[in-house]
Amino acid sequence: MKQAFWKYLAIPLAALAFLPAPSWAAGYTQTKYPIVLVHGLFGFDKLGPVEYFYGIPAALRSGGASVHVTSVSAANSSEVRGEQLLSQVRRILAATGAAKVNLIGHSQGSPTARYVASVRPDLVASVTGVGGPNKGSKVADVLIGAAPNVSEAIAKALASLIDFLSGGAGLPQNAHAALTSLSSAGSLAFNSRHPEGVPTTACGEGAHQARGVYYFSWSGNQPRTNILDGNDALLALTSLVFPGANDGLVSTCSSHLGRVIRDDYAMNHLDEVNQLVGIVNLFETSPVTVFRQQANRLQGLGL
Repeated sequence: MKQAFWKYLAIPLAALAFLPAPSWAAGYTQTKYPIVLVHGLFGFDKLGPVEYFYGIPAALRSGGASVHVTSVSAANSSEVRGEQLLSQVRRILAATGAAKVNLIGHSQGSPTARYVASVRPDLVASVTGVGGPNKGSKVADVLIGAAPNVSEAIAKALASLIDFLSGGAGLPQNAHAALTSLSSAGSLAFNSRHPEGVPTTACGEGAHQARGVYYFSWSGNQPRTNILDGNDALLALTSLVFPGANDGLVSTCSSHLGRVIRDDYAMNHLDEVNQLVGIVNLFETSPVTVFRQQANRLQGLGL
C-alpha cells in the first residue's frame, strides 16, 4: 500500500520539476547577456531619486541579471539616439566581457534599440520594444500638423530641462528631428532602412528572429488606470486622436515588433515602465513583473 502511494505521488512531483521557475526563484532573471534599458522621448536614467524605469533595474538584478541603464538624447532622431546607444553598448561589452546585449527599449527607445540591432546585429542578442511607436504615433502627427513651431519649441525646452536635471552630458537635443522620427511618415522611412522585426501587415507580428537577433514586444491599451496618477488625465486626452486601442501615446498595432507577448495590458504609456513612481493599475500584473518575465523568457532561449 505504501509503495503504491509513493509511486503515484512521484508522478506529479516529477512533473513539477519541469514547470517554469516562479518569478521569485533565485536566478530567475539571470540572462546570458547583459540587459540594457533604453528610455524614450523626454526620458532619462534618473531625475534625482526617481528612475525612468522605476524599480525595474533592481528587480531584475535581484534575480541575477546584469542590468545597465543608458542615457541618450531626450529629444532627437532615432538614428542619432541609436548612434549614442551604440557607443554605450560598446562600452558595456568592453566592461563586462560579454559578446552581446539584450536591448529593452520603451517608447522611442524601441526604434533606438532597433537601429543598433540593424547596423550591428553581431552585438545584439535580442530587442524588446515596450510601447514602442514602431509605425509612428498619431500624437506626433497631430503636433507636427497643428502647430509645428510651438510644439517644437516646447519639446526642445522640455528636453533641455530634462538633460540638465538628470545630470546629462549636454547631449544634443533636436525636437524637430524627434517629432519627425515619431511621425507615421518618419517611421515609415526609418522602417525602410531598418525593417528587422517590423510587421509587414497592419496589425500582425513581425519576424521573431532576423539576422540572428530575436525580436519581442508588449504594450498596454488603457490610457486611464489609476485616479491617483496625475498623468492619466493627459494620456486620456491624447488617446482621443487614435481611432482604436492605444496606451495614450502609441496604438497597440504600432507597438507590435517581432513576437508580440501581449498588447492588451491594462496599462498606459507610463505604467509600462512603472511610472508615475509605481502608481499603476492595481488590478493588472505589475510592470516590474512583466520585465522580470521577459528576462526569464530570454534566459530560456539561452540569451
